[in-house]
Amino acid sequence: MILSGQRLENSSDSWRLDTELLLAYVLGKSREYLFTWPEFEIEESAQKRFNELLDRRSKGEPVAYLTGKKFFWDFELSVNSDVLIPRPETEFLVEKAIELAQAIEVSGFAEVNEVTGVARKSGANAIKLADLGTGSGAIAIALAKQSAVWQVTAVDKSSDALSVAKNNARALNVANIEFLQGSWCQPLGAESYHLIAANPPYVEAGDSHLTQGSLPFEPQIALIAGDKGLADIQQIIEKSRACLRDGGWLLIEHGFDQSGRVAQLLDKAGYVKIGSQADLAGIERVAFAQWVK
Repeated sequence: MILSGQRLENSSDSWRLDTELLLAYVLGKSREYLFTWPEFEIEESAQKRFNELLDRRSKGEPVAYLTGKKFFWDFELSVNSDVLIPRPETEFLVEKAIELAQAIEVSGFAEVNEVTGVARKSGANAIKLADLGTGSGAIAIALAKQSAVWQVTAVDKSSDALSVAKNNARALNVANIEFLQGSWCQPLGAESYHLIAANPPYVEAGDSHLTQGSLPFEPQIALIAGDKGLADIQQIIEKSRACLRDGGWLLIEHGFDQSGRVAQLLDKAGYVKIGSQADLAGIERVAFAQWVK
C-alpha cells in the first residue's frame, strides 16, 4: 500500500513520509500502526479516499491541508487554507521569546514571588506577551503553554484565521490567551507588553519561491509584502514602540536574506541590543531587539 505513493516521487522529496501520513489519516491510525501491521487490509472506500488524497498531493497540495493537522513545538495544530502552515524555523522565534520572557521574570521586570519563583498572575506586573499575525495560533499557544501565568494576546486581521487559532487553543486547553482582530499593533494597548513576537509576510511579490512547494496553496496575504518584502516588518518595528513597555523586546521572523536590512530598520527606529537567531543551518531567521524609552 505504501508503495502506491511512489506516484508522488516527482512532486515530493518526502513521498514515503507523505504516503504514510495520508494513509494513517484515512485509516484513523498512527504511522506506528502501519509499521506494526503491514499486512492489514484496506476497505474499498478507504482505498478510494486514499487515492484521491494521493492525487491531490501529486498536484502539490500540502499534506497539512489534506489532513488538517500539523505538528509544531510540542503539540499538534489544526490547520486549513485560511492560515499558513507552521514551519520549523518559527520554533527558533518561540525558543528565543521564551528565553527573553523568562529573563524578564528573573530580572524582576515583572514581579516574581520569592517563594514560588512564579510571576504574579494578574495586574500591572504580570508578564504580557503579544503574537502579531497569529494565524493558526502556533506562536501564541507555544508561549501560553510555557507558563500558565503569562498573559498572551494573539492578533490577526483575518476573522477566519482567528477562528482557527481559537479552536486550537480550546482543543489544547490553553486558557491564558486573548484573541483580538486587527492589523498588527492596532488593537494593542499603549505601553502594555513586555514582549511582542511576529511572523509577518516577508516575501516580495514575484519571488520565484511563491511558485514552489506548498506556497501556491497558502494564503498569499500572509506571505507577500511590499518594499522588497519588508513593508510589514517595517510597520511592526515602528508601531511596536508605542505598545512595548520600557525595556520590552520585539522579535520578528524574516526571510533568509533579510537579516542585515531588518537590523538596519531596528537601529533606525531606535531599538537597542539588536541581535539575530540562526536556524540549524546557520541562517539568520529571527531578529530581536529591545525598546528603551
